[in-house]
Amino acid sequence: MTRHQRGFTLIELAVAVFITAILFAIGYGAVNQAVKNRTALEQQQERLLAVQTAMRVIAQDVNQLAMRPIRDPSGNDWLPVLSASGNGQRVLELTRGGWANPAGVQRPALQRVAYVLENNKLRREYWPVLDPLLSTEPIRKDVCSGVKSIVFRYMDVSRTWRDTWPPASAVSGASKLNLRLRPVAVEVTIEFEDLGKVKRILEVPT
Repeated sequence: MTRHQRGFTLIELAVAVFITAILFAIGYGAVNQAVKNRTALEQQQERLLAVQTAMRVIAQDVNQLAMRPIRDPSGNDWLPVLSASGNGQRVLELTRGGWANPAGVQRPALQRVAYVLENNKLRREYWPVLDPLLSTEPIRKDVCSGVKSIVFRYMDVSRTWRDTWPPASAVSGASKLNLRLRPVAVEVTIEFEDLGKVKRILEVPT
């Protein structure tokens, strides 16, 4: 007598489908977790790049600090090459050189720059002219978001750190020569909502 070939029973098919479903669920979970990890890593990389860019922009402005005071918006007085009171939204204002001009526009190579902290965003502003009037609107660009605070300190020639600039003695002199005073170094400390504090000391070229 010949033996008849047997097929799979319903129970065997059900077990096979169940095992396949388990393997598919495990594989899907692993792939989904890998995608989430990659997305989180890309977001962290973008965040670190934004922080590095912000510090680099500040460093470039400080390294290009020029000795040219500007007239105040009323035109009746002079403002120092670097001004920082430590109070208010505008945390730093300075005159810098090295303003690139690839289009050959008729304008000075010096630029007046200010940094403003508003709504947890650090913004860089600059004016199209070196001695802006009250009616001159600055050009604004956000440098970095998620900023809780930013603090600048300034080292004078006696290696003393100051919270404001220029020194009180230079302001009391009220001469254009005193307004040209530049710090030896600038310390910037930025506290971020997610990364904590980042500190950097920038040397001011002589």
